[in-house]
This record gives sequence, C-alpha cells and structure tokens, in this order.
Amino acid sequence: MEVGAVAAMRYVKDGIKAAKLVMKHTQHTLIVGEQASVFAISMGLSGPSNLSSAESIEKWIKWKENSCRPNFRKNVSPANGCGPYHPQNDASAITENKCENFIYGGDLSINIKSDFSHFDRQNHDTISMAVIDKVGRIAVGTSTNGATFKIPGRVGDGPIAGSSAYADDEVGACGATGDGDIMMRFLPCYQVVESMRQGMEPKHAAVDAISRIARKYPNFVGAVFALSKKGVHAGACHGWTFQYSVRTKEMEDVEIFTVTPYTATKAYGNKN
Repeated sequence: MEVGAVAAMRYVKDGIKAAKLVMKHTQHTLIVGEQASVFAISMGLSGPSNLSSAESIEKWIKWKENSCRPNFRKNVSPANGCGPYHPQNDASAITENKCENFIYGGDLSINIKSDFSHFDRQNHDTISMAVIDKVGRIAVGTSTNGATFKIPGRVGDGPIAGSSAYADDEVGACGATGDGDIMMRFLPCYQVVESMRQGMEPKHAAVDAISRIARKYPNFVGAVFALSKKGVHAGACHGWTFQYSVRTKEMEDVEIFTVTPYTATKAYGNKN
C-alpha cells in the first residue's frame, strides 16, 4: 500500500520516476504543480526542461487559429474564443478591464462532454503497467501527459490512486485509460481490485467496473485491465476497441490481447 504521485508537474519529463521518488523518499502520497517539479529536480531528475516539440507547437498554433476550439470549458463566454472567460450570462463578471496582461499559457484545453468521444489511439498517451515479481509482490504505475489542450492546472485520473491504477499484494492489480475526467469519479481500479477481493474473476471485475461508469455516462470512452495475484488477466472497455499486452516468464515475447467494447454479457480474459 505504498503510493507516490505527482500532478500538474511542468518542466520535468520523467513523471513516473518523480512519482516513485515521492513514494520512496517522502511520507506524502501526492505532490502537485511547481513544487512537484522542484521536488523532482532536487531529487536528481533532469530539468527544468522545455517539453514542447515542433509537433505540439504546431498543434497549439492551429488550435489558437481555430479560436481555441475545441476546449474543455462549458457555460462560459466567449463560447467561441480564447478568453478571458467568464460565466455565461453573468453580467457581474464583465468589466471594463480588458485583461491586457492576462496570461493564457501554452497548455490549454479540449471540450469533453458526456457524448464526446475524443479519446482514441491517436490522441492519448497513457501508459499503465502492472508487475508481479517472483515472490508475489505487486506493483502498478501509470504515466500520462493528460488531455490535449487541457485547461492549465487540470489534474486527470493518472495520479489518483484507485482511479488509473491500484494494487494490493493480497488480491491483484488494475490499470485504466480513457476519459479520466469521467472515470476518476468512479475509482474504477479500486473497484476492480475490491471486486476481485470479494471473489470475482478478473474478467467479471473489469466488466463490472466499466459497466458502473457506462450506466451513468453511456457515451464515455475508457478501458481497464485486471490482473489477479495468480496471474489471471482480463480487460474491459467502452466506446473503443482496447488492446493490452502481457508477458510472463514462460513467454518468449509479449502477447497482445484485443478487447472489444463492453456489452452486458461480454468481456475478454485469459489465464497464463
């Protein structure tokens, strides 16, 4: 039950290493923002670094040219512009000050609605991995750059224990990816592990966790994998076709498993 996480960390490339440093060298669980960067660099990670690439800058320029659309904001004015934003129909928020010194920042938004299936293989970068060592200890980790054009300061499900990842040596582990702003409301990986603790097979635990979200948000996009302490694994997804990979000591190479979108009666699992 050792946990370490960082969130809203800028200028440091190795987020997952920073999270491990929090776990190994502090009594905290989560460090965020500028001070997460300071901590990571003080503990030996490279930085501060410019993490922008030619590709990301080009995407940002095109987004700005498109009036900062799409983005994650809702019920705000201007609805089709780059701000400054204020609550829609809130006259008190409109002043003569044009906010000439307003800083927009470089990491801005994308609009997520309950019916917005933006997340697919081309525009997400979550990596979640679970490992069982030869004496049965289990570790799980998740690293992500987050949603494209997110509002500055946004924290998704990646660093939230129980949402994008969870593990217990007595039971097993889980990893997740997808629409983190929806999924984190359900702590799906905690749910998967607790369901396995109660005797559910991994494939049923994975489907159960996904179905709980789908009942409330029928158009969300996401997936989980479940791994028991005995090495039984499974996945479940909704809104896309999901793939995860497995390797055991008996296997010569990684094997990829494809999971089709969730229905009430279907999941995919395998014993290795």
